[in-house]
Amino acid sequence: MAHVVSCPVAAYNNVTLVPRTSRARPPKTRIKERVSLEGRGKFSNRSMIKAVLSDVQQAQQLENGVASGRSSVPSGKSISTQESTRTSLHALITIRKKKRPDRNEQIVDQMDALADVLGQNVSLQLVSVEIDPVTKVGKRSKESFIKDWSLKALVVADKVQYTAEFEVEKDFGVPGAFIITNNHQNEFFLDTISLHGYESGAIHFPCSSWVHSVKDNPSSRVFFSNMVYLPSSTPAGLKDLREADMKSLRGDGRGMRKKWENVYDYDVYNDLGEGDKGPDLIRPILGKSTSHPYPRRCRTGRPPAKHDPSKESRVEGKQFPYVPRDECFEDVKQECYFNAAIRGLVHRSLPELRDHFFGSPEEFDSFEEIDQLYCEGVTLRKTGMVDTNDIIGMLATLPITSLLPDAIRAVVASVSSEEPNVLRYPKPQLLSRDKFAWLRDDEFGRQTLAGLNPCCIQLLKEFPPVSNLDPDIYGSPKSAIEEHHMADRLEGSSVSQALNDKRLFILDYHDAYLPYINRINSLDKRAGYASRTIFFLTEEGTLKPLVIELSLPPPNKSNRVFVPGDSATEHYLWKLAKAHVNCNDAGIHQLCSHWLRTHAATEPYVIATNRQLSVMHPVYRLLHPHFRYTLEINAGARQSLISAGGIIEKAFQPGPSAMEISSAYYASKWRFDREGLPEDLIDRGMAVEDQAAPHGLRLAIEDYPYAADGLLIWSALETWVGEYVSIYYKDPESIQTDKELQSWWEEIRYQGHADKKDEEWWPELKCEKDLKKILTIMMWISSGFHAAVNFGQFAYAGYMPNKPTHIRRLIPEPGTDEWNDFQKNPQQFMLSMLPGQLQSTILMAVIESLSTHSPDEEYIGQNVHPRWLGCPEAIKAFQRFQKTVAAIEQEIHRRNSNVELRNRNGAGILPYELLLPTSKPGITGRGIPNSISI
Repeated sequence: MAHVVSCPVAAYNNVTLVPRTSRARPPKTRIKERVSLEGRGKFSNRSMIKAVLSDVQQAQQLENGVASGRSSVPSGKSISTQESTRTSLHALITIRKKKRPDRNEQIVDQMDALADVLGQNVSLQLVSVEIDPVTKVGKRSKESFIKDWSLKALVVADKVQYTAEFEVEKDFGVPGAFIITNNHQNEFFLDTISLHGYESGAIHFPCSSWVHSVKDNPSSRVFFSNMVYLPSSTPAGLKDLREADMKSLRGDGRGMRKKWENVYDYDVYNDLGEGDKGPDLIRPILGKSTSHPYPRRCRTGRPPAKHDPSKESRVEGKQFPYVPRDECFEDVKQECYFNAAIRGLVHRSLPELRDHFFGSPEEFDSFEEIDQLYCEGVTLRKTGMVDTNDIIGMLATLPITSLLPDAIRAVVASVSSEEPNVLRYPKPQLLSRDKFAWLRDDEFGRQTLAGLNPCCIQLLKEFPPVSNLDPDIYGSPKSAIEEHHMADRLEGSSVSQALNDKRLFILDYHDAYLPYINRINSLDKRAGYASRTIFFLTEEGTLKPLVIELSLPPPNKSNRVFVPGDSATEHYLWKLAKAHVNCNDAGIHQLCSHWLRTHAATEPYVIATNRQLSVMHPVYRLLHPHFRYTLEINAGARQSLISAGGIIEKAFQPGPSAMEISSAYYASKWRFDREGLPEDLIDRGMAVEDQAAPHGLRLAIEDYPYAADGLLIWSALETWVGEYVSIYYKDPESIQTDKELQSWWEEIRYQGHADKKDEEWWPELKCEKDLKKILTIMMWISSGFHAAVNFGQFAYAGYMPNKPTHIRRLIPEPGTDEWNDFQKNPQQFMLSMLPGQLQSTILMAVIESLSTHSPDEEYIGQNVHPRWLGCPEAIKAFQRFQKTVAAIEQEIHRRNSNVELRNRNGAGILPYELLLPTSKPGITGRGIPNSISI
């Protein structure tokens, strides 16, 4: 828990002072002399600070009359015996300190503390909600300064409270904002300000923002109280500041953004390639193109690439792509992210280390060897052969040079310890429950409903399935699957009857992959198909896989059909076919369900919200918790995950075609109006409208854990949003005349998703119902949907055979040498088909990080947001939402205990916990954060 310090002078009685001469000089004179000596290097920085603090104490005591026996004047009281025309106000300013400032920042902080003594301070000015008749803007108080910054320069705490005093006229009115100027050399994080002295109580200003130094930008910052105002109801004294504050956040498409700036603007994905390093790393621009449409990202303004001025140069070395300053990770999140990076790099390096020291091959020799990564770890030490320094030296040759040597040494210290296997991976939940679950057909079907990617299964509406691709290019659109492939496994039904009874479902990745298969198969150690898989809904409510079709495009066009067989050969061929399907599922999951539909699609919402909605706007305050950290995590993904040669290209089947597949999915599938859970389920045939059913929907599969639990979360969000919107909007006119709101929605459509701006399906924003639906979709995607497709990654993909991310060999044809190899040793053939050691550990390291909850995570329905505190009605509505969320958690636990629900209960079956609202830090496979923060 953060430690807030409000520190009086007495708290410094134990400070060891620097010896001084006995000759008395005025405290302020001594302060100037010490600063002069500091400039000439006569004192250490810390000693100087201590000495100056003592002088500051004496100076303030003299000025307050303490030294001469006079009493100080209590805050908020008049010093005159007559009726005063002025009111004294007392401000408490809470500053959040950096946990680990670098050496330069520490030195500058100390110098800033000294500068404060000489009058170069942090200044504040109150702004009234009432107009000054002379200036025609909000009344301004006289400038005041934080008066105890120097006194608290040595305080060690997460948060420190400072004070400032104001005197305003009795008719000043209620302060609605304050203007702050940071004359320090360093920025600081302003958490909150509370203003005391009014009989009506304290006025609170939730800030949560970095305040830049005037040396970076001479402009001051403005912060508003926690009162909420629609544009039309903004107090006259705050209107100009409201407009100016929003204007300061809007980029104009020009200039290179600087680290300290809070500027939001749009750009296309023109920074994924690294063509300056070679033609193999050139990637197409995503966005501004009918061939590669995509959502917009946050603009950075970096210089153009040398090989192509239409593309942006990459960030090199230790630098990180620009994101607006207030979007950056806070200290706890940054530390968690950094530690995960260290662990990941060491884990990724294990095969190289083992190969370096012991000459191990890249291949896994057996499935038992894969299991040992979790159960036993990887032994890096052999007595008398390997020294810790040798390992550190080897690590230095790997791509981790930006890490601190001490951090590397700490991680690999276990090599010389009594326990040499500390570097093992945590055991995925699937492996903990049943290490053979991935082999079972029922588990294969169950995971389409309750696994890593539960949002792609759909009702089969016609048989045989038909492709929508151009037949002149890809041949006949008709599937090769025929009735006889599955007629004997339909529990007595015919195919037509099962189709009419809505008992046939399909996982269709044919059209998504087929245009890219030839490019994929031309890569080294990549071999894949487009796939279709048909399932049958059993009487027990589970999905039974019936048939798999694997297709190759021209010129080697083929459509191979696989079914579960009775013979050993058919049995193993079916396993190989399932591996290809799981590989395709892993790619669509990561590129489309996860990255595109949550991270990429949400980024324009974050940008537009900051550009077009004032922080005083009720919609801004509702959405703000749901956008925390999203821009920074997306910037990191562009830098190392989805970029040319990044983790996704290295570890996933599509390789360099990965983001093109994501773009194609956006072009053909993504629709804002179908991103809501009910609409998505109806569109896939997984539910139909039924007002007699819970939530107004009847599920096609009653035991569909993702849908059943998701509808609980969706319904709770919908109710909370509805109650919140109703507080501020009473009729359609109030929606239509809200200029900020209309500009916000227009910008999301026409700039944020510009490649889809002309689609007719965009919802209108004309009434309260429209706004409720739009907001609920955004909040669902950033919370419940992201949790469902993200935090199960280690549980299911952490064990590589269950969800291989790429395949290295096609299924052998009879009569070939590969067929003979397969016949002789089918298990070894499967191992040679699955990813090798290096690729497996690269992926496992990444998804371990992606599945980890940070200690500072903010979960849905847990905390009242400080920005809502100005509206009691909103707080009451949120408290009702909290109770609903708590009840949902109990209901999910009850469902997981129900033995009738076989997709979430049974021997070796993982309970469905991905939509449980709360979680502890770490890899838990549960918990719904408010925002897309990992």
